[in-house]
Amino acid sequence: MCATPAKPSLRRHGGYEWLYVLTGAIVLTLGTTTTRVRASEAAEFDTRIPHAMTSADHDAAAEVLALFSTSGEQLHVRQC
Repeated sequence: MCATPAKPSLRRHGGYEWLYVLTGAIVLTLGTTTTRVRASEAAEFDTRIPHAMTSADHDAAAEVLALFSTSGEQLHVRQC
């Protein structure tokens, strides 16, 4: 766990992503729009749009199921 939550850097790449929040909640940033996605909610977006996601509760993890198109199969791992 990070000592101080840092603002994630936005990334972009070719492809398309669909995600479903299994538990907890995430903060999803797409370009200049930030949205809270809670458990049982889904989001989909073109990964050429700058994007980032973090747990909405910095004291708890969120579980997310993510599917990528063939050209968007890069996984982003954020380390503290």
